[in-house]
Amino acid sequence: MVRDWMLKEIPELKIHGRTTECLEPLTLFWTASGFECNVSGTELSVEVEVTYDIYEPWFSYTVNGDWIGRQMLPAGRYWVPLFRGMSADKVKNVRFYKDLQAMSGDGNSYIHIHALRCDGQFYPVAQKAVKLEFIGDSITSGEGLFGAKQEEDWIPMFFSALKSYTYLTADMLDAEYRVFSQSGWGVCNSWDNDPDCAVPKYYREICSLMPGEKNERLGGNRPNDFSSWQPDYVIANLGTNDAGSFDQPEWTDEASGRRHKMHKNDDGSYCAEDVEFFRDSVKKFLHTLRECNPAAHIIWCCGMLGTSLQLPICRAVDEYSSETGDHKVSYLQLPDTDDTNVGSRSHPGALCHRQAAEVLSKYIKTLM
Repeated sequence: MVRDWMLKEIPELKIHGRTTECLEPLTLFWTASGFECNVSGTELSVEVEVTYDIYEPWFSYTVNGDWIGRQMLPAGRYWVPLFRGMSADKVKNVRFYKDLQAMSGDGNSYIHIHALRCDGQFYPVAQKAVKLEFIGDSITSGEGLFGAKQEEDWIPMFFSALKSYTYLTADMLDAEYRVFSQSGWGVCNSWDNDPDCAVPKYYREICSLMPGEKNERLGGNRPNDFSSWQPDYVIANLGTNDAGSFDQPEWTDEASGRRHKMHKNDDGSYCAEDVEFFRDSVKKFLHTLRECNPAAHIIWCCGMLGTSLQLPICRAVDEYSSETGDHKVSYLQLPDTDDTNVGSRSHPGALCHRQAAEVLSKYIKTLM
């Protein structure tokens, strides 16, 4: 018999991604956040509530590890079927993924999960032996993984959680993972020199980069409970947008008059003072990551869209390790994007993400 299950009625349900403890409903903030269940029965549907002003959310889902569907979610509250007509007695593993990142440019862009509908029973989900947390920018958000190479529109349709190196690395290591990323953002500032768009400023909260009162009501601005989920490996893939900001005009806040700019010298080289500011910001974030994740090995990555700030990143990692005696931190260069592996929006394509996942997973195995 088909029945509806509130999430709190399913203790076997596994929640993925940073969120609050609330299950009425479950709010999905980040890329790859969602739920996972083992369920018998012939059919399964999920009741979603979707809101947005500009950027409509997308989701993907897998059944027994195979990518079955991906779709845009229109605004409203409704049921979405995930499978139907399968063998009633067999237990199926189903995972629901939010494909779109937290949209700092749209304070109303959310997916809420209210209930599940099925004609079977739920069973426990096996715990993974390894946990990974990925921190980054548009690359980590999976931007450019859908769409033809000539596409340049910045729209949710071209983001993907399941084509990303984050998903692929976790799959290669049979690991559980979370994503904390924002397109265009960096360590010091965004691609256009906005110092408020720096990932480290928001790391300690659940999802404080989402603007507005709604996010406050949903709990996104609350401190994240790091003790509830501790990764074995933290992968920070940041620096690409900081490098790009050296070539962009000065940022000015019209309301306050604040100004910020990463400068180049007349010969085209980076201003030493600004490079030092970047290096110091990397070190400070390493301190934050260690404070929040005391046992994790921290891997700082870069390279999928160039390595122009690789040297100051490496120096920051070395200085941090020498100054603190913390040797569970390292740097790893990832494969670059070229004409053979580029995706849409001049971003790394699926092949580049797979190449990066192979390099990263191989490296993590050496640390194990």
